[in-house]
Amino acid sequence: MSVLYVLVPVALALAACAVFAYTWSSRTGQFDDLTTPALRALLDEAPHRPASEPSAPVRREAE
Repeated sequence: MSVLYVLVPVALALAACAVFAYTWSSRTGQFDDLTTPALRALLDEAPHRPASEPSAPVRREAE
């Protein structure tokens, strides 16, 4: 029974921290745009070279 005297305040403190974190993130605009960041990860890649192209230019000797 004495454990409840510790667990109840700890649970209330954790719940208060969660409510504060949600309120802060909502007010600062963290939830404004949920689609673009997910798409940005797909579009940031550099263009890939096809496997048939050499990675470095080939120098040819003058004939």
